[in-house]
Amino acid sequence: MRAVTHVSGAAYPWGAKNVDTDVIIPAHWLKTISRTGLGCGAFETVRGVPGNVFDDPRYAGAPIIVAGDNFGCGSSREHAAWALVDMGVQAVIAPSFSDIFSGNAVKNGIVPVVLPQEAIDRLVAVAQDQPITVDLETMTVTTPYQDRFPFTLDPFRRRCLMEGLDEIGLTLAQDTAISNYEAAAIQLRPWIAGESRYEGHVVEGAGRT
Repeated sequence: MRAVTHVSGAAYPWGAKNVDTDVIIPAHWLKTISRTGLGCGAFETVRGVPGNVFDDPRYAGAPIIVAGDNFGCGSSREHAAWALVDMGVQAVIAPSFSDIFSGNAVKNGIVPVVLPQEAIDRLVAVAQDQPITVDLETMTVTTPYQDRFPFTLDPFRRRCLMEGLDEIGLTLAQDTAISNYEAAAIQLRPWIAGESRYEGHVVEGAGRT
């Protein structure tokens, strides 16, 4: 997972509320287990409406979505986060998120920024023609008009985003400690390695099922 400290650029000034995961990526796209290629299906139903924000050339490749309350509700499909990453989204700003989506977002390097509705309204207006910056170091969202909106994020999630750590990365970071523990455990309980010693004899396969 890539590390994220700053996200800056154009933002989709959407503001829609109760966007569920089926809107983010429709169910018929879920046949794949790959994390790539889903960007083409992201917001498919929304893109079916002429003049939609996601097909507006002013926001092509925008790394930020400004959305409404309860973003990512519905199913637990991680494909929703995969689809956003594949279309280039690195941050979503909304008044609230589904808990499961928020977790999936962080695991895939997307910053879920929670701001009050007044701030969302302001950002939707600014994003019409100006960039927005999300800064994880200062924990603020800023605009060229000197708007400055502070936000909070769980410290552990913030660390994971800034260091680019998913579950695999977190495990690998403890590689030395894990190896030391396994070596000590084999010395204390040799049967877990597939053999056991009793009265000087090696019993092959002891402890196996």
